[in-house]
Amino acid sequence: MKRPKLTLDIYLMIGDSRLLAIITARGGSKRLPRKNISVFNGQPLIVWSVKAGKNSQYVDRLILSTDDNETAQIAKSAGAEIPFKRPGELALDSTSSIDVVVHAINELAARGDIYEYVLLLQPTSPLRSARHIDEAVELLVDKDATGIISVTEVDHPYEWSGLLSQSLSMDDFPQRQLDSQSSQNLPVRHRVNGAIYIAKVDQFIKEKSFFLSSKLFAYKMDREVSVDIDTRFDFQFAEFLAVSSDLI
Repeated sequence: MKRPKLTLDIYLMIGDSRLLAIITARGGSKRLPRKNISVFNGQPLIVWSVKAGKNSQYVDRLILSTDDNETAQIAKSAGAEIPFKRPGELALDSTSSIDVVVHAINELAARGDIYEYVLLLQPTSPLRSARHIDEAVELLVDKDATGIISVTEVDHPYEWSGLLSQSLSMDDFPQRQLDSQSSQNLPVRHRVNGAIYIAKVDQFIKEKSFFLSSKLFAYKMDREVSVDIDTRFDFQFAEFLAVSSDLI
């Protein structure tokens, strides 16, 4: 694999270590049927994540974990490896990404293929590019981190949200106390955007989470590339951004 832009520091950490990228994509999807292979901006949705991973200068191997033959064939044609088929018990609505990633790491380890770092790429983040992946890896090195998770600024201040009762009364709604405050004076908050999760494998296996207990840092991404597709509206909005802003 070519890594033409590596600095010495990044080479010392990543060059001797191995980074495994895993795309998780089961065949079923209730809210948006066959979401992962639906055509997005001219290509199946999953292809954009395959391209991002393949074009990263730091990813050593890119694999797909899926239970679906059609999804596997599309991803393979785009350049992903499918070294095994995901068992049915890990392709349920209740299955967590953590369990899928642990399964993939263990499957490869059983074959003698060991990695120091793992990168989760969810196909529902098609606007995430190889540049974002590379910047996240470089942040990992710069911070001497055990993990990196991508985030984006929230669309509206948290203080403007509240719970409504069945009566729809707003007597206790927080906004009543904020009428005199400008949103610019409120704290800037961020949310996880689902695009990039990186973790040191030993810590990930130990904690069974990408939200590691120490030395975890945030990689900030712009809101326009942070759409996480879950519904038809998300899909159409992300496609609009991709076309109108020439993001991919």
